[in-house]
Amino acid sequence: MEGTESTTRERSTAKDGNKAADQEVLMSSKPLHRFVQREPRDVGIAILIFGCAEVMMGFTLSGESDAIASFGIYISFWQGTLFLVCGSLSIYTELRPSKKMVTVCLSMYVVSLLGIIVSFGYRIRLFFYLTYITFYRRESLSLQRLHQMCAIEALLFTCSLFVAGLLIFLCVIARLALKSTRTQIIVRHIPAPPTDTTAT
Repeated sequence: MEGTESTTRERSTAKDGNKAADQEVLMSSKPLHRFVQREPRDVGIAILIFGCAEVMMGFTLSGESDAIASFGIYISFWQGTLFLVCGSLSIYTELRPSKKMVTVCLSMYVVSLLGIIVSFGYRIRLFFYLTYITFYRRESLSLQRLHQMCAIEALLFTCSLFVAGLLIFLCVIARLALKSTRTQIIVRHIPAPPTDTTAT
């Protein structure tokens, strides 16, 4: 009897161990958990900070001429708003993950990346223009103001470049999470291990 009880305990322990292992596999293979494990909230907080800086610098550039600042097409306002939306969505999605929210985040990431591409093109053209007029204007006040504008635009350009890297990272993990949902049912339905029956 003691041998039979010990054998039964060992089998039940092994069965519980297999269930625990299966649960670990399921938890790690859930696509939304893969997205959350990358901590999009921390990345979203960083994007929020850059968005606030972009909007605040937009008010500074609003008093400048359209020809020497990116305020000509209101880059700082709409790009800063996109950053704020992306950051807020990333924070909310980590707190309440769902396939719908990940899809919304991915779409906003793509829209923000397209906006960054537009701002890159406009600011690169602006850099060439500022460099050109710097060499042909000799007034000290104008040169000082132009150098300040170049510094501000270069700072915003660098911030946008950094945010673009963060958005690309978020796009990749969001796309992988959504792609994994197609095989989620196949992964979840793991057949139970066969039970050993002892002959009496």
